[in-house]
Amino acid sequence: MLPTDFTVEHGIAIAFLFGTWLAYPLILRLFGIAPLNTQLMVARRKWVNEISNRSGNPFDAILLGHITNSVAFFGSATLIVLAGIFTIVVHIESIHNTVTNLHFIDPVSLELFALMYGLLASVLIVCFFSFTYALRQLLYSIALIGALPESASASEAYEDLTSDTTTVLTQALKTFNFGIRGYYYAMASMCLFVSPMLCIIATSIVTAILIYRQVKSPTSRAIARYTRKVKTNHEH
Repeated sequence: MLPTDFTVEHGIAIAFLFGTWLAYPLILRLFGIAPLNTQLMVARRKWVNEISNRSGNPFDAILLGHITNSVAFFGSATLIVLAGIFTIVVHIESIHNTVTNLHFIDPVSLELFALMYGLLASVLIVCFFSFTYALRQLLYSIALIGALPESASASEAYEDLTSDTTTVLTQALKTFNFGIRGYYYAMASMCLFVSPMLCIIATSIVTAILIYRQVKSPTSRAIARYTRKVKTNHEH
């Protein structure tokens, strides 16, 4: 059963946070925005094609190793954070007494405090599973890349092989990005300890920041120009 002081505002804040996080790609599509990761499929397709022409070049192996190490690092770091969170559960009553005595935090019952604490842990657990799955997908990508034939001796299936390899690599990075976004929403979920309204505001701000970086940031504009040029060169 839910705590007696759990209000409709708490439910709205939690639903809004998870709904916005999980539906983030759909929100972009509603505004007619293609996520940067989707746009970069063009560049990754070109990269996979170039790998077949660069036999013996260690550059591609270094790039793949760097990406894999980054994903593994986030997975390990998230696991350490989760271990710390579950360790603190032993002292949650004393933490509740300390936090609820702060004048800027709404007083709540121990049960509701534990529920909000569990919300934060849930967000990080989803992030951890995202990072570990992204790591597995990257390992699949490495196997597919390593098995690609040289383009000079390409068969009729070469285009399909590069397309499928690009898809697996892109899905791995989409999963990784989903976990990274989870850290933003974990920060927003911490605002629920202060008040549900602050959590809703923080979730909205986080989403606005992420959308800005997808649309108006110098990085997003450069990627859009790059992918347009790649498409134009490919067509010619």
